[in-house]
Amino acid sequence: MTTHAAVLLLAVALLAVAVLTWRLRRARIEHIEEIRAWRTLLAEELASARDERHRLLDALGDAFLIVDGSHHIRFANRAARELFGKREILGRTVRETLLDPRLVEVLLRCIETGEAERARVVFARQTSPRGDNETRGLNAWTIDAAPLSTTPDTNPDTRVVIRDVTTEHQLEQIRKDFVANASHELRTPLAIISGYLENLLDDGLVEEPDTARHFLGVMRKHTDRISRIVEDMLVISRLESGEAGSLNIEPFKLRSCVQDVLERLESVIRSQNATVRVNLHDPEFVIHGDRFYWTQVLFNLVENALKQNPHPGLDVEVGCATSDDGVLRVWVSDDGVGIPSADLPHIFRRFYRCAKHHSQQEIKGTGLGLSIVKRAIEAHGGEITVTSVPGNETKFTIILPGPAEAS
Repeated sequence: MTTHAAVLLLAVALLAVAVLTWRLRRARIEHIEEIRAWRTLLAEELASARDERHRLLDALGDAFLIVDGSHHIRFANRAARELFGKREILGRTVRETLLDPRLVEVLLRCIETGEAERARVVFARQTSPRGDNETRGLNAWTIDAAPLSTTPDTNPDTRVVIRDVTTEHQLEQIRKDFVANASHELRTPLAIISGYLENLLDDGLVEEPDTARHFLGVMRKHTDRISRIVEDMLVISRLESGEAGSLNIEPFKLRSCVQDVLERLESVIRSQNATVRVNLHDPEFVIHGDRFYWTQVLFNLVENALKQNPHPGLDVEVGCATSDDGVLRVWVSDDGVGIPSADLPHIFRRFYRCAKHHSQQEIKGTGLGLSIVKRAIEAHGGEITVTSVPGNETKFTIILPGPAEAS
């Protein structure tokens, strides 16, 4: 082979090596760019998935936290951030964040055992997780903690859900109090009736007409009281069970409803020498509502005024007026002894009584009347307020924004 041929062959070989090297380098660059593109795409998809997760978790009404194995908070949704207010919670330990040891113990027990944990905790207003934003007095919360299966077993994350169950707790307490109070209220007249029956039968008092008639009169009063308690409890049960949602709404004249109430209370009004004035801005005024419940409302308010002021000469007014914006106001006022300011916040509670003037011979009310009034008005979409200046005026005002018209 000549020198020229050898040189040519070497040049071709070098050119082939150069081309191969360039292709390899080009392939490597394209591979790196492809890997970079895939990494960018994966990062974008991961960021999108993370944003979607955050949006979903932020949409939850309950506080949601993710806590790592070292007890530090790594994620908090919007509800959690709002729950703890201005406090910075990301990166802090659960002890620094939750503060109350009862909440912390549940979470730490879950982290230590790897088992799901759940508990309900009741706080006083001052120790609520909501801090200074809490205005409800006693408040109840559940904490639900469970390990996340998507994290390594050596250092698992834990998801925590903190839920405000104050409303449920209060309703449960109301039910318990209602059963306890109802049992007590029924037990008292039943015990009196049983005692008088025992005296009549065992002591031979049936043969003494005057005594027997007196005993039977007392028993009848307490039987009427039991019937009234049962009737009032049935009304309240209907209002609170949702039956009030199917109110029989129809137009009726308010004066006719008031007249029915005054006729039912005529004997009491006459015996107390009381005066009941009807002050309607239009005698033919028509309202839209369930007449049964409106009768209950007005009857309880007028009867309450009479019972709380048994002295002669009481002046009671039943009135109504509409404002320019169509809001209906109905009121029942009296010039009696009034309601002490300490009692005003509680008078719509079931079985609550503030009267102190009853003698042992008088039959007390059921303590349900004003509760029925409040719930009946709320069922109509309205509200009721009360103001009282003892010895001057006590006034219950019903405000109803619903349809009202004069016929």
